[in-house]
Amino acid sequence: MSPLHRKLFRDLLQMKGQALAIAAVIGCGIAVFIGAQTTLKSLSAAREAYYDRYRFPDVFSSLKRAPLSVVDRIANLPGIATVEHRIVEGVTLDLPDLDEPAVGKIVSLPDRGTPRLSDVHLLKGRLPEPGRTGEILAEEAFVDANGFEPGDQIRAVLNGRLQTLTIVGVGLSPEYITTIQPGSMFPDDLRFGIFWMRRRQMEAAFDMEGAFNDVVLSLMPGANEDEVIRQLDLLLDDYGGLGATDRDLHLSHRFISDELKQLKTMSIIPPSIFMSVAAFLLNVALRRLLTLQREQIAALKAFGYYNREVGAHYLQLVGVIIAFGAVFGWLLGTWMGQSMTGMYASFYRFPKTVFRPEFGVYLTGAIISFTAGMIGVAAGVRQAVAIPPAEAMRPEPPPTFKPSLIERLGWHRWLNQAPRMILRELTRRPAKAMLTTLGIGFACAILIVGNFGKDAITYLIDFQFGLQERHDATVQFHEAVPQRVLSSLQSIPGIIRIEAFRSIPVRLRHGARSRQTSISGLDENRELFRLIDSDEKLVNLPESGVVMSSQLAKILDLKLGDTVTVEVLNGQRPVRNAVVSGMVDDFSGTAAWMRREALHALMREGPVISGAYLQIDPEHEAAAYRALKEAPMVAGVTLQKVAVQSFMENFAENLLRMRMFNVAFASVIAIGVVYNSARVSLSERSRELATLRVIGFTKAEVSRILLGELAFLTAMAIPVGFLIGSGLCRFISKALETELYRIPFVLNPSTYAFAAAVIAVAAVLSSLIVRRGIDHLDLIAVLKSRE
Repeated sequence: MSPLHRKLFRDLLQMKGQALAIAAVIGCGIAVFIGAQTTLKSLSAAREAYYDRYRFPDVFSSLKRAPLSVVDRIANLPGIATVEHRIVEGVTLDLPDLDEPAVGKIVSLPDRGTPRLSDVHLLKGRLPEPGRTGEILAEEAFVDANGFEPGDQIRAVLNGRLQTLTIVGVGLSPEYITTIQPGSMFPDDLRFGIFWMRRRQMEAAFDMEGAFNDVVLSLMPGANEDEVIRQLDLLLDDYGGLGATDRDLHLSHRFISDELKQLKTMSIIPPSIFMSVAAFLLNVALRRLLTLQREQIAALKAFGYYNREVGAHYLQLVGVIIAFGAVFGWLLGTWMGQSMTGMYASFYRFPKTVFRPEFGVYLTGAIISFTAGMIGVAAGVRQAVAIPPAEAMRPEPPPTFKPSLIERLGWHRWLNQAPRMILRELTRRPAKAMLTTLGIGFACAILIVGNFGKDAITYLIDFQFGLQERHDATVQFHEAVPQRVLSSLQSIPGIIRIEAFRSIPVRLRHGARSRQTSISGLDENRELFRLIDSDEKLVNLPESGVVMSSQLAKILDLKLGDTVTVEVLNGQRPVRNAVVSGMVDDFSGTAAWMRREALHALMREGPVISGAYLQIDPEHEAAAYRALKEAPMVAGVTLQKVAVQSFMENFAENLLRMRMFNVAFASVIAIGVVYNSARVSLSERSRELATLRVIGFTKAEVSRILLGELAFLTAMAIPVGFLIGSGLCRFISKALETELYRIPFVLNPSTYAFAAAVIAVAAVLSSLIVRRGIDHLDLIAVLKSRE
């Protein structure tokens, strides 16, 4: 072992506390990066393999009804590789353990074999056999939620007729990686399921002999997807086509794509913050070490070591610290990745999800940490080794001091010795004080970022389900019905209030941009469903024109007063123009709304409704749900409490799991930053403190000077951290924004209090350690002349 290597290990032992603290910060950054990246790659690989093996379509289109002869015309369109026609119908389920109605969707299977597109993966049992009435294949999530097994039976209303269906198998499909009931925003596997039935049975049940109402396509390589969709829409227009869409608008695909986008964001932003803090800590610690070892550097150069050898020695010391952090981060990140992959696998249904610890991810994490660390210390090392040996052998000249502002103003007369010395030190070394404040402030900011997810989710639930959607249930009808139907709902015991709505599927066009969505017609005076913007202000619907979410307006490049083309996708399929008369800056979806009377006028129809929002007496809840289950016109019921529960179990759980990791890592970083700052201050001022001890100051008085300085800087750093943390949270809320969800920028006072408390505890613990170091100062060794 060379002399420089022996010196390296001695230096590490002497600064082991600081080295471990910095390594922990680096490890946390690498762990978050590896955990998010390995989960991202595992889910992406599982999805792509699933899509490829089971032939996930490129284009999807639903329609009213078309003869099978149309399939050949679709297949002849340019760019189409494969066509799969199907019958897809919604059904009402009568589940014995549920008072409220459940709903499902039945998809036809070819009478022979399996589908050419969107094939099913059989998990248990067998496929339904052609010619055997009432056999279905059920989707795994629904089966698991309800505790069904192959051989169990359920009752369902098919085309107005109650039938008993037998589950003969359990399966999966790439179309339904996650299943969301129409009209809902979140999965509810207990009350909504996907089923498959042989085509012959579905033709008989839904009077669809020789016809289809759903088609999916795969495209040839290089095909123009937009042109294929345009041609398909033209062809199916005469058959009640509801508008073709690509994968990007497929709900299940978009749901998981947004999740992967958020994972990618989380693999970039928090690690970047952690690595920046680590680079700062390395810079401060190494600069102090280089200052203390000026004479050693001079001696090494005098004995013949070149500048590059001395510089490489200190870079190696930094490299060892980073290496320890990298190994710790690899181990912790692997555990994080496995945990998160398992969590997502329980929510997104794949045939097989394998944790993929790719070597490239670990290598990238190490490279990022080494690059950040070396950038942080390069300038200090270069400056230190460039000093000539003769100059480095002399101690640094004392800085030129002058009376501080406080002394010039005469305010120092009101202070005793310790506060006066603290303020003098801070005002004479403003750069050092500013850097220490900034470092502790970043630690505080990371703690705020760690708790941001909890605050945002809590507010989102209160906003969505407390301010805006205040109903207990939403009822959807099979088709538009006259408004007088409301009287039959009003007669159900337990229903307190009813507010009707009209909903129509549309394609909105503005210039070259278009988007499929729905327009909801609402009554003027509403209490159960209100439009609330992000400032919690009530948005009133104007007498005419359309109001849309800001996200939808952004997609279509619309401003207030612009005219948008409304292409209705059902009924007579009229095409109308409407003026954008309002926008709602909300947190979910891309919806549009109008006054119900204005929507009737736009559609040139009478007062018909598509559904209703209900307020239900909790004491009569079960009876009301049973009555709704038996109502023939009711296609489905969405329960608000179930939506909240589903939100918490799915979307919120993912963010809260990341929050748990972030808070834990942020706490480690906060302690590391404060402890490192305290240790550096002790090293820098050990000579001064020892001098004070020699001239008669007690240990308590000396400690009060150094620890008072640390307390003052910590107190100054906390509001700085609040500002930095708020800015980072605002940036993250924008970075995590998707079409489905927007994360509100909300920080509760408890989050600021938690961050301040952790910083204060870290300061107290660091003070105790530093106080111990002050008590054990070797006065003789410290005061020896270095000349």
